[in-house]
Amino acid sequence: MLAYKSYIFSKFVIKIRGSMTQNRVRDKILIRNSWISTIGNAILSIAKIVVGGLAGSLAVIGDGIDSATDVVISIVMIYTARIMSKPPNEKYVYGYQKAEGIATKVLSMVIFYAGIQMFVSSIQSLFTTETKELPSTIAIYVTVFSIVGKLLLSLYQFRQGKKINSSLLIANAKNMQNDVLISVGVLTGLFFTVILNMPILDSVTGLIISLFIIKTAVGIFMDSNVELMDGVKDVTVYNKIFDAVRLVPGANNPHRVRSHQVGNLYMIVLDIEAAGSMTLSEAHQIAEDVERCIRNSVENVYDIIVHVEPEGTHSVGEKFGINEKMIKTK
Repeated sequence: MLAYKSYIFSKFVIKIRGSMTQNRVRDKILIRNSWISTIGNAILSIAKIVVGGLAGSLAVIGDGIDSATDVVISIVMIYTARIMSKPPNEKYVYGYQKAEGIATKVLSMVIFYAGIQMFVSSIQSLFTTETKELPSTIAIYVTVFSIVGKLLLSLYQFRQGKKINSSLLIANAKNMQNDVLISVGVLTGLFFTVILNMPILDSVTGLIISLFIIKTAVGIFMDSNVELMDGVKDVTVYNKIFDAVRLVPGANNPHRVRSHQVGNLYMIVLDIEAAGSMTLSEAHQIAEDVERCIRNSVENVYDIIVHVEPEGTHSVGEKFGINEKMIKTK
């Protein structure tokens, strides 16, 4: 029995150290991807603005300005990643991981602003009476280059964001996917303008794309609310918590279970009941066993707090948290 407890404790310590190392690796990946995004978007932005000016295409210049805003977003991501890497202190005892959620919220607003700007420009272009000059075909080539470059950047960022469970990287990847659509719209507009001499379709395409961008921005904004309002995106974590408690002899009636996310990590608090005749040491051991079982069942745990109550003392009707009956009725 002593050997078994020593083995369980060793697994527990290794898992804690692994979580700390994983968090440092996550921050490095976030910073590296932010630099890749900054450099990539800077190259695309300069290319589109310069070529758009030489070719006489306002659409390509506008696309270049949109890529310039992505450079600003990437710089914000780098700054956010450095904030997140700071250790906890007396003011922020849980650390700075939630800076990612705040930055994601800001990012959604930037995307929304870009969508509104494009929507207004498209409406104005639809009703303008000015005659537009045909742009040079070189504008088509730089737009194709932009589509390929942005697509590769967005796929890479999305894969890395999923890998480290980063809402910020995923949001930026979605923003780049929007940029791909913008460039496709610009390319379509250029095609109809240069080949078919139908510039009106350029404005129609821009209007449709702007609505899609606004929809994406609203989705990112709402998704970031979960973390900032101390919720969890995957509610099945509660099933894992209750299943883990059942594995511990002497631990009964888990209730007032609360979980929220600190960055990509779970902070879990719960109450359990145990026999009132137990000694303090025995109750403490049960609480530790519950904590270890939860850590073995739930990935990316920041901290767990287990409160032990004597059996029969729990009063029904708590104002917060959930119990097993609430899960079963969902």
